[in-house]
Amino acid sequence: MFVQAWKNRSLIWQLLQRDVQARYRGSALGLLWALATPIIMLSIYTFVFQKVFKSRWSDTSGETTLSFAIILFLGLSIHGLLTETLTKSPLLIVGNQNFVKKIVFPLSILSWVTLLSGLVTFLISFSLLLVLILVELKTIPITALLIPIILLPYCLLMLGISWILAALGVYLRDIQQITGTLATFLLFLSPVFYSTSILPESFQKLIFLNPLSYVVEASRDALIYGSLPSFSGLAIYSVVAITVAYLGNYFFRKVSPGFADVL
Repeated sequence: MFVQAWKNRSLIWQLLQRDVQARYRGSALGLLWALATPIIMLSIYTFVFQKVFKSRWSDTSGETTLSFAIILFLGLSIHGLLTETLTKSPLLIVGNQNFVKKIVFPLSILSWVTLLSGLVTFLISFSLLLVLILVELKTIPITALLIPIILLPYCLLMLGISWILAALGVYLRDIQQITGTLATFLLFLSPVFYSTSILPESFQKLIFLNPLSYVVEASRDALIYGSLPSFSGLAIYSVVAITVAYLGNYFFRKVSPGFADVL
């Protein structure tokens, strides 16, 4: 799966540019919407959870609205990549039927384009997050250098899921109706709006079955708290992510010969 992506890297780059430009074509703000949208959503969530529901991340008296927003923003940014994967992948093949019927085209690279497109949005949000951290903490912890290592297996997992959903979306059109709800379901069953420490002990381990949970917790440890993430957890997560990516690519290649007949 990596060899094919490398061989078609120029094509992936062209499709990525087309995807990003098409998303914001005709809008007055253009690419700035990638920054404006998370800021708006962050403001709404921060107001609702901290001001209306009086939520606090910790019992310390020094917690400010900005620190609460930073913790929330990191989780929402990571979830955004999952949302993009779940909502766009089922339509990758169905929405590009000309690639299937008319030309010889490496269809599996469409999932790479989806992943990279989501990463573009994530990196824009992440840049804003670093600014907020500098304002609040006056420094960025050295452990922030571990963020790429934490996010790499997460990206591989998203890639595998994208291949599976792209293939299933051809044969089961109802998939696209389910994935949006699934994204919301995973958001509220992950430690994005709350800390795992407030959960009953019996649920604290179960919540890590959610693919978001470990990544969100480990990213906060490294980027905000300046502590090392659980490397045993990272090793387990990496093995699972690599397995899903491999099986997703294998499944896609096995069923792809039938795409033209169905479409």
